Amino acid sequence: MAKSVTGGTIDVFAPGHIGELTQVVPSELVDAVLEETGARERRLRCLPSRVGVYFVLALGLFEHLGARLVWTKLVAGLAGPVAEPSEKALRDLRRRIGSAPARRLFEVLAGPLAQPSTPGVSYRRWRTVAFDGCSSLIVPSHERNWCWLGRPASRLGEAGYPRLMLMTLCETGTRGLIAAAFGPVARGETYYAQQLVPDLTPDMLLLADRAFHTNDLLSQVARQGAQFLVRCTSRRHPPVLTLLPDGSYLTRVAGLVLRVIEAEIRTRAADGSTFGETYRLLTTLTDHRTDPAHQLVRLYHERWEIECAYLALRHTLLKGRVLRSKDPAGLTQELWGLLALYQALRSVMVTAVETRSCTDPDRASFIIALEAARDTVAIIAGPMAAHSPGTQADLVGHIGTRLLHTMLPKRRPRTSARVAKRGISRYHTWNQDHRPRDSSPITAIDITIRAPALPTSLDPARKPSSPWEQLCQIFTARANQPLHARDLADHMGLTVPRARKNLTSQLCLWTRNSLLTRTAPNTYKITLPDTLTPSPSP
Repeated sequence: MAKSVTGGTIDVFAPGHIGELTQVVPSELVDAVLEETGARERRLRCLPSRVGVYFVLALGLFEHLGARLVWTKLVAGLAGPVAEPSEKALRDLRRRIGSAPARRLFEVLAGPLAQPSTPGVSYRRWRTVAFDGCSSLIVPSHERNWCWLGRPASRLGEAGYPRLMLMTLCETGTRGLIAAAFGPVARGETYYAQQLVPDLTPDMLLLADRAFHTNDLLSQVARQGAQFLVRCTSRRHPPVLTLLPDGSYLTRVAGLVLRVIEAEIRTRAADGSTFGETYRLLTTLTDHRTDPAHQLVRLYHERWEIECAYLALRHTLLKGRVLRSKDPAGLTQELWGLLALYQALRSVMVTAVETRSCTDPDRASFIIALEAARDTVAIIAGPMAAHSPGTQADLVGHIGTRLLHTMLPKRRPRTSARVAKRGISRYHTWNQDHRPRDSSPITAIDITIRAPALPTSLDPARKPSSPWEQLCQIFTARANQPLHARDLADHMGLTVPRARKNLTSQLCLWTRNSLLTRTAPNTYKITLPDTLTPSPSP
């Protein structure tokens, strides 16, 4: 389809490309997305909707350039006359297509990228994934953005720019995105995490930090059939039900039988310094034979791969810059386009790496892939723009060749203090675990599994420190035979009517939490018959 002009014809669809990445986002896919979202033009324009979608993607690819300069990149390698739109025409093009096509395009591209056999992608039969939030995305200081995102406070008063919270579900082995959600920071990470839970599948193992150990969220993840390995805060002390030989123990949280691993990790750096902290992990992998505690503690470190994904988004693609759009509709479109572009780059990287057997996707450089993709927009724009359904796609191509010739070395164990290089940041001087200020090689990592102190039920000489431990002692002495609430009150020495009434309420609460089982009216026993004795060694 070409539009006639004086002195020749303009192929209005020719600027619809993003170089070699057009093979990942072909025009047929863009047309289908536009048709599905109702954003296709009703008449032939100099700037069709298909070109508008590619233009939005190019805005993310050339984040450091203005809209007009981005357009010149798209038409630089084209032969013949091309349209020369103004800034306003490009702005109107973005408004006409809206954010729905960009979001739908990301949803099509999102998902696991690597084969299960690719190194670093899976743990046993589960694909390891993680979700976490990024609240450092800065948007223009415009009244419409302030109204949507609110005015976050800081130590020195109100923040100078609105901030956007981005939450993603990431495949840790490839750093590819499976799902995403974003909005005001004030809603919190848990709010957005609940929107990502439906994207979990039974073949996934979720890794998450201390912000996601709430009972409701863990229950939702379990209902999806996915496994999880989540760190919980030091203030949470799950009851010890079954001691396991490797030092971990079983507990019950929100009706789920979970395994708790308490580990102290000490790291020695090359400069002789040592530091560390204690981790308390909750997991649905309850078999200590197939999933040893030390192995799960080391696996949890894979959660940090999502931070590398945010590093690529925030500092490699955006270069730490403020986003472009001055209104919520534009921001939504821009961010969905940025996520779709990021996923397309990761897809090319994984495809290239998988051509070499036994190669970890971590060794592919995102910066090199990004610069190679930028080069292809102008160098081979003509052939890529003319890419047709019958053409054989080469997903390795120029980008993959550059990646394979500049593979990163195997990752070296290093550490440094987690501080921000800004004088007003509270992280500028915060270094609670006394890590080295500069990057330092790690010489050794010592993992010590800390078995919990035996409850009173297993240590009769120890005085009960809580009503639950006192109750465990009573049931243990009677081989977990059902007891009436009245008899339990007598054994606990409760004579005041108010105290006996409070015990009845507490027994009901423990029953709702599945710690006790009601066998008859006001008659209870411990839920699991073997919870008061250590499990035998295998």
